[in-house]
Amino acid sequence: MSRNILTVSLIITLYVTSCSTKVEQAQSNADPKAQEVVDNAIAKHGGTAYESVAVGFDFREKHYTVERFPDRYVYTRSWQDSIGYVEDILVNSTQLTRTVDGDTVELTDEWAFKYANSVNSVLYFALLPYGLNDAAVIKKYLGQVAIKGKPYHKVQITFQQEGGGKDFEDVFIYWFDKDTYQLDYLAYYYNTDETGIRFREAYNRQTVDGILFQDYINYAPIDSTITVHQTDDQLEKGLLKELSRIENEKLESLK
Repeated sequence: MSRNILTVSLIITLYVTSCSTKVEQAQSNADPKAQEVVDNAIAKHGGTAYESVAVGFDFREKHYTVERFPDRYVYTRSWQDSIGYVEDILVNSTQLTRTVDGDTVELTDEWAFKYANSVNSVLYFALLPYGLNDAAVIKKYLGQVAIKGKPYHKVQITFQQEGGGKDFEDVFIYWFDKDTYQLDYLAYYYNTDETGIRFREAYNRQTVDGILFQDYINYAPIDSTITVHQTDDQLEKGLLKELSRIENEKLESLK
């Protein structure tokens, strides 16, 4: 028990001491134009409202919450299972605890990591573009392109190995409206347990507590030889196939 308390205390201490330099570290890994676009996009989608976010929503038959406090942020995932009411509690995207009917479940490091990665992935996408100023992010401006007749800023996001998590080799592309800086499209190449490319188109936007949330149509390219950088062109040519919908239901404020 004492080791667990020490671990949590260390995580919180590291979080507090690093928060003030988080954006500065991210900016050092970006070219100026890419940083300008990302900063404007974050401001468009919520800006400082992200720092005190407290929302909940349902996603694929599980309930998720995110709450940010001055010294930490907490993600949760909960659902009713055959074994009871299961809740995963993730602090600062690092320390995961699982409970069943309120009782803590002992987890191996491997399973704790898998559960944490799963929870973090859902909340990361839900809060975009906020996470694009994380310290491990490397930004690159790829210029302006047109999609469906509208001009967009095209920005590439990669990650440093240190602090980039399990998926540091992944490559993300974001398309922000040239004038409003709203995130309309994103694509990513993943290279973890398997490889592949996904392209997402935003729709069904909702504003809760000053933060813009949006659902996505999830596509995959028909041509398996293309790169993630070519997915906007594939959309224009009708060469993407819809796989699923990324829909956050019953979105509500917890304040």
